[in-house]
Amino acid sequence: MKGYAMLKIGESGWIEKERPSCGPLDAICRPLAVAICTSDVHTLWEGAIGDRHNMILGHEGCAEVVEVGSLVKDFKPGDRVLVPAITPDWNSLEAQAGYSMHSGGMLSGWKFSNFKDGVFGEYFHVNDADGNLAHLPEGINTVDACMLSDMVPTGFHGVELADVQFGDTVLVIGIGPVGLMAVAGARLRGASRIIAVGTRKVCREAATFYGADEFVGYRDGSIEEQVLAMTGGKGVDRVIVAGGNCSTFESAVKSLKPGGKIGNVNYLGSGTYVNIPRVEWGVGMGHKQINGGLMPGGRLRMEKLGALVASGKLDVSPLATHVFNDFNDIEKALFLMRDKPADLIKPVVKLSD
Repeated sequence: MKGYAMLKIGESGWIEKERPSCGPLDAICRPLAVAICTSDVHTLWEGAIGDRHNMILGHEGCAEVVEVGSLVKDFKPGDRVLVPAITPDWNSLEAQAGYSMHSGGMLSGWKFSNFKDGVFGEYFHVNDADGNLAHLPEGINTVDACMLSDMVPTGFHGVELADVQFGDTVLVIGIGPVGLMAVAGARLRGASRIIAVGTRKVCREAATFYGADEFVGYRDGSIEEQVLAMTGGKGVDRVIVAGGNCSTFESAVKSLKPGGKIGNVNYLGSGTYVNIPRVEWGVGMGHKQINGGLMPGGRLRMEKLGALVASGKLDVSPLATHVFNDFNDIEKALFLMRDKPADLIKPVVKLSD
């Protein structure tokens, strides 16, 4: 089969590989659409998770099942399915402890384009099909379905990690596709005021659509100074970090009220240490909590998020600004995500409606 792969750090290209084999609990799928993630950029050009050789990239997509293992109960060839970016081993001790995304070790629930070939191939393998796949609801097109792989669950997990409550003032740092879904999730959770950090016009327009009330531009001065001025010096109740780098945590901590919470879902692709300002963190005693997590995968989460989209409670269509229609366009879409033109939010390669 053909797939688009990371050849080594900084180099990618098309390769030929054997079609993956199917275990008794697993499924082999054919992509119906795939999307490019900033994580693919970090992995390929920054070597954020280390060197990988001839590994097919991609962890966002929806698919058609072409083969299932003998013990799979709820899926069959021909089924159209949502595929989460994170596919845990559900019988692991970590999953039983409530951290399925770390089944087998830290971040090991993230398998596609990390430990095994991803979804940018003509076929791909899904472990524990009954636990990780979800049926694609009627009325959700394949482009929108791609957003349910990672962007929606990751942005919403930032909201969960920050523990957004009714009436909270929430700061969302970074309004790329994940940050936009954090804005949408914060609104659904009942935030009364959402301040978003971002400068690109297309992202600000989308953030307004999803519920952002005000904006901060990092080019206009420090984030924390602007936020404190906007809140009368009090700061915000919750911060969701969906962009930036290791130094971004300094602004997050300084913008937060005592007793507030930070939820980080940003993939820190480079750097060694995260910057936490000592004084503004209450010299270690300010009850400013910092939670960082990989989004949960699994069938139940996919079904619930799919229901939000299918019911019209969440519209993900503004995220896909650039849609390609040929498998060979994966390379073009990947480089587009790397270069990030001003009008881009998310590129998707659609192979079927």
